[in-house]
Amino acid sequence: MAALTYNMVTVLGATASGKTAVAAHLAKSIGGEIISADSRQVYKGMDIGTGKDLSDYFIDGTLVPYHLIDIAEAGYQYNVFEYQRDFLTVFDKLQKWGKFPVLCGGTGLYIEAILKGYKLIQVPVNEIRRNELQGMSLEELTLILSGYKELHNTSDIENKKRAVRAIEIEEYYQKHPEIDLSFPEINSLIVGVKFDRDSRRRRITQRLKDRLQNGMIEEVEKLLTSGLSPKSLTYYGLEYKYLTMYVTGDISYDEMFQSLNTAIHQFSKRQMTWFRKMEREGFHIHWLDGYMPLPEKIGQIKRWMQS
Repeated sequence: MAALTYNMVTVLGATASGKTAVAAHLAKSIGGEIISADSRQVYKGMDIGTGKDLSDYFIDGTLVPYHLIDIAEAGYQYNVFEYQRDFLTVFDKLQKWGKFPVLCGGTGLYIEAILKGYKLIQVPVNEIRRNELQGMSLEELTLILSGYKELHNTSDIENKKRAVRAIEIEEYYQKHPEIDLSFPEINSLIVGVKFDRDSRRRRITQRLKDRLQNGMIEEVEKLLTSGLSPKSLTYYGLEYKYLTMYVTGDISYDEMFQSLNTAIHQFSKRQMTWFRKMEREGFHIHWLDGYMPLPEKIGQIKRWMQS
């Protein structure tokens, strides 16, 4: 008998790992729905460049429901605080509907904002208090902070800057007791999909070529003609940065392709670094070989859910 009952499955992986298809097929087979954990797929009209792969949600002619995709206008700067708020709204609805949530994405910050189990609040900077605290030693700051909460880990007192901010946050909570800091109990099975490094690199490059041939350039042109400024579009990085530079004539096609291909490889490496950091911090990620046939992946995840 399982010692713990999972009430969510998290499917994560670097870009081009095939995690969306895994999550969608899993959700369909267990009566679940997808909650996206991707910081750029929230934007409307940014489909190919963000890799929404919406076709993956259609299985045997039916749509696997998904959430937190296409919820913000392109040009807006959506953030992790808003993401956590929106996730909690969806999670609550799925529980009431009796639908099993499958969290899927590659944005480590968003995933951790859910799995760490504490609510994020946008606490404003208190310049006066900050100036008072700046002159204190790290030991003095640690003592002040320990008066507000138990220091279960050392991340808040790694340095003076973090300690000052942590105190600032705790004192804000003290002055605003009406703030709801409760967080639902989430016990998620965490599944990662990965390929070996060489395979991941080949998949990334081929995926980029496919997207360029299937409308990604036209997508950027459409966003620019819709009124979005080159500066605003460049903010989203990667595809939107380099394709904007190409479309506006700042770089050639070859320069765009080489620079973008390199940038996506670097991004993928950072994603894997983040997931390894999660493991060091105590998150148990069950890794699936990307080459495993899809039905076998789903079967393995179900066995993990029962173990």
